[in-house]
Amino acid sequence: MAGPFGEKSTTEDVLAGVDLSGKRVLVTGVSAGLGVETARALAHHGATVVGAARDLKKAQAATEVVRAEAAKGGSLELIELDLANLASVRAAADALVAKGEMFDLVIANAGVMACPKSFTADGFETQFGTNHLGHFVFVNRIAGLMKPGARLVNLASAGHRFSDVNLEDPNFETTPYTEFGAYGRSKTANILFAVEFDRRHKAQGVRAVAVHPGGIQTELGRHMTPEITEALIKDINEANAKAGVTSFEWKTIPQGAATSVWAGVVADIDEVGGLYCEDCHLAEVIDGDDIRGGVRPYAIDPENAKALWAKSEEMVGERF
Repeated sequence: MAGPFGEKSTTEDVLAGVDLSGKRVLVTGVSAGLGVETARALAHHGATVVGAARDLKKAQAATEVVRAEAAKGGSLELIELDLANLASVRAAADALVAKGEMFDLVIANAGVMACPKSFTADGFETQFGTNHLGHFVFVNRIAGLMKPGARLVNLASAGHRFSDVNLEDPNFETTPYTEFGAYGRSKTANILFAVEFDRRHKAQGVRAVAVHPGGIQTELGRHMTPEITEALIKDINEANAKAGVTSFEWKTIPQGAATSVWAGVVADIDEVGGLYCEDCHLAEVIDGDDIRGGVRPYAIDPENAKALWAKSEEMVGERF
């Protein structure tokens, strides 16, 4: 596996010497944070990037740096995609399919985090509906555009440790809603989606992997008060102290986007396909109470992944 890279590695560290000329990449969530940096790094190394965003005006302004730093024939095109509205998701996917241009890499980067209880346009709990179901429909609808050798990278999170998916009550109709419980379910779903997508497509040479970018201060945390953030870091540091590891440090945005780029371009896919990575390496499977480092067994369980896929098809009314 290429490297060695780690938690301090940046997108430029990971892509040093890599020429992506002729490669076509799709990145969702390019109106801020990790999505912008991911698109910038890929376009800077020559990739043709299709960036998806809900708010095109915001994305146009945010991605000026991407166009300014594109090199070796790299470029950026923006498309509208509201993951919280399946009509928008299907329209965006159908437009890409009609265009017929193939992709070497799809990075499902967009998402929401720890928001108050609310619902998408289709009546799904917002975090599960946006983070998982929106991407589930979008990626599956464009899967035929992923050429042999292409990769899907799903941005998950260490937050998957807050909770497994609940396929009996995905919309919190009977179970109490908590912001982080819902976030955990959606991030576990992101991992399980990669597990099952990889299983279904690897015979055709298309692979998938889930990644945790690390703790980064971006717009994703806009629903978190300073008190919530402080309490969460305190819990992490207490766990770290027990484990004898260093205290929590925020990553920079280029460090946060590095694992997405590494998994999508540099990593040996036979080592990471269908699995979960963090800090530019394959994560260890850890079953316990620690809230930092590793992946929970339920998040990469093949049977759990198959069950989520079936439930997701049922919820969106579409089979893939």
